[in-house]
Amino acid sequence: MDHAYILWIATFAYALHIVEEYMFDWKGWAIHVIKLPVNWIHFAIVNGVVIVLGISCSSVAWSLPAYALCLPALMLINATFFHVLPFLVTKGRFSPGLGTAIILFYPISIWAYYGAYRDGVLSTSTLILSFIVGALLMASPIVMLKLRLRPYFNQDK
Repeated sequence: MDHAYILWIATFAYALHIVEEYMFDWKGWAIHVIKLPVNWIHFAIVNGVVIVLGISCSSVAWSLPAYALCLPALMLINATFFHVLPFLVTKGRFSPGLGTAIILFYPISIWAYYGAYRDGVLSTSTLILSFIVGALLMASPIVMLKLRLRPYFNQDK
């Protein structure tokens, strides 16, 4: 059986994650807790791109598994470093998105990797590359948000 359908479920889980983050004011949390200079437009654009990523990963699926699995990798990285870890570091302060990160991201992402394994498309290099791509994708909007505040990137001049 082809388990690539799990990537579509992962994409839907990410959409639910976005709803949770929005409903519980992720923007306010991000500004105050992780000092991220973000607004709702940034939130919408980045999350729109993530949904497009999910659709493209699901469409490509096992024909390019390292790329397809970058979505579950990104989900694991997001859950761990942007929800669970801040929750622990702040001694239990709620992180908007924590619920879906724990309830959906961990099991669905692990399931996607297990499905890739069962379908014979998960190699060590595919696993590593998917995490590298996922980490770069997770880091890129954060880096750009921080860089845009530097004078070199100021377009008002």
